[in-house]
Amino acid sequence: MRFRALLALLWLTALAVTTARADPPQAEARPGYIADHECAACHPRQAAAFEGSKHRHAMAPASPASVRADFADTRFDGPRQATRFTRQLARFMVRTEGADGRPADFEVSHTFGIHPLQQYLIPQAGGRLQALGVAWDTQRQRWFSLLADDPPPPGSPLHWTGRYQNWNLMCGECHTTAYRKGYDDARDAYRTRWATDHVGCQACHGPGEAHAASATRGTGQPEPTPNRRLGTAHEQVDQCASCHARRTRLVEDAAPGGALLDNYLPDTLRPELYFADGQQKDEVFEYGSYRQSRMYQAGVACSDCHEPHGGKLRASGNALCTQCHNASANPRFKGLQAKDYDSPAHHFHSPGQAGSQCVDCHMPSTNYMVVHGRRDHAIRIPQPALSARLGSPDACRGCHTGRSADWATAAIEKHHGPRPPTGHYGDVLTAARQGQPGSARALAALIANPAQPAIVRASAIEALAALGAPPPATALSDPDPVVRAAAAISLAARPAPERLAGLAPLLDDPLRAVRISAARGIADLPDDALPPGRQPLRRQGLADFIAAQQAMGDMPAAQVNLALLHADTGDLARAQTHFRRAVAQDPVSNAPRLALARFLVATRQPAEARQQLRDGLTASAQPGELHLALGLLAGELGQWDEALAERRRATELMPGNTQARRNLDALLRRLGQPTR
Repeated sequence: MRFRALLALLWLTALAVTTARADPPQAEARPGYIADHECAACHPRQAAAFEGSKHRHAMAPASPASVRADFADTRFDGPRQATRFTRQLARFMVRTEGADGRPADFEVSHTFGIHPLQQYLIPQAGGRLQALGVAWDTQRQRWFSLLADDPPPPGSPLHWTGRYQNWNLMCGECHTTAYRKGYDDARDAYRTRWATDHVGCQACHGPGEAHAASATRGTGQPEPTPNRRLGTAHEQVDQCASCHARRTRLVEDAAPGGALLDNYLPDTLRPELYFADGQQKDEVFEYGSYRQSRMYQAGVACSDCHEPHGGKLRASGNALCTQCHNASANPRFKGLQAKDYDSPAHHFHSPGQAGSQCVDCHMPSTNYMVVHGRRDHAIRIPQPALSARLGSPDACRGCHTGRSADWATAAIEKHHGPRPPTGHYGDVLTAARQGQPGSARALAALIANPAQPAIVRASAIEALAALGAPPPATALSDPDPVVRAAAAISLAARPAPERLAGLAPLLDDPLRAVRISAARGIADLPDDALPPGRQPLRRQGLADFIAAQQAMGDMPAAQVNLALLHADTGDLARAQTHFRRAVAQDPVSNAPRLALARFLVATRQPAEARQQLRDGLTASAQPGELHLALGLLAGELGQWDEALAERRRATELMPGNTQARRNLDALLRRLGQPTR
């Protein structure tokens, strides 16, 4: 029995409801880790810079020194109810709507961030810390809602008591040092621990105990920290990407200095995350954008622009860029054009005017969390015509509102001449996602082009798989692991001989993300089908795959992934346990419930499948999907009246859904009734 076609969504939401008792999250001594002040004894300059950094204030126990907001009996009046902030000596209190919808008093345990906003964490049952949905704007000195004018109600996964606002799951590992989540999926509870309650020295450099001890002994050069130099430029980018990327965690303990794809699987340029031309859309942080840039390809490291200990820029304004882009052209980077870029001759704006700063045109900013402007690190040249064609933002018309793309293109060409006619990967990806003829051939050419960014080629592999085509064979041995991982994942839907031929050689890939993707793709094949010596590698790969899902076991998608694996390998009882656990974690979203229903149908439990679908109708934000599933199930059982009623209801709720319309029309034709 095969269940690989039941693909799990990576980012699902769920309702955090638990009565389990668990230890509150807290600091705990971790082997090899020391206090930050022990580092400062020998590194005072770095420590002084670090004290003023956002990393230093990523999180802190709530105290008069750490809390920036006004708790002097202030109120925030939201559209549904008010939230009140008070102080009782050293305790910071919030009166707001709880999980049951009734007002209650809560004590803040920790601050979260420092600028341009500060959030507040509130302990809840099951060892949870929950991020309050009302935050403090440190620039405008005001309370504001992170969800603007549409706060989610109690029971929603986005309510401040819900799973998507759970610090342990969503935030903790990037705001502490040596984080261990400690999630118990059987109890849906946490025993979360960390070494330091902020992003300290050892979050990047690794455990420092041996280094400090050897320095104290004074016997020559101290023993280096595990991640002292942060390697090459690309290795440094990978180190920062462990937090500054949209990615899936693969291990419970991600040691600093490890290869990125040993600990995480970065997201590709999926359309819900990025615009078609690769510009940031959702909150994707910096890595996925920077991997598209010519700066990354040239070997520019994060620390070339950002001082790593204080986090400040190396220079102010255009001086940051003219470190390299100047009339002499920094000889460290080949191919730079010697030119005065900080001049109206280049940017054709008056000095000091909006548009005269390099970042205005090449790194446009998008606000996330309402007030936090973040610049797009793809560092691209504006292409107004491309933006108009693909429906993506245009830096020119972001300021010159009301102007056309043709006007903006003409303005650029007036100063720089016509742009050479070159294709853009955004056109290829868009054509493929629209199913245009010739898309598969164009995608294959994009994947095979080593001059294209690896994250773009990985995204093209995903788009090619969506068209039902396999990746080019060369992608499986690509030097970039992002491409290899995408190729391995895309092969999972192919016929067994093709999967075996492509994935068996990847079972001993140097990187975990590739190995586990390969092992998962051939998990259902018998041992004797594998080449000699590959069976132990597959067993280890599957063990690592299971560990990766357990590391994210508080996400319903991980429970579905475990269920699908056990179904593929014949352990139907365990599969059903994980499917049901996913629904219990997230009774609101459709994806886990639909996956369980399909499993129940496949294992000859149609009555239970129908009940599961009906149970979801009340709470679902998209009940049309459940009505469609009920209509399809009734059709399989020959219950034509119910099938017709459910499919009609699905089309009423989802009038633009072609699948729902197609299934209704098919049934109407079967019953001899008109389709419109």
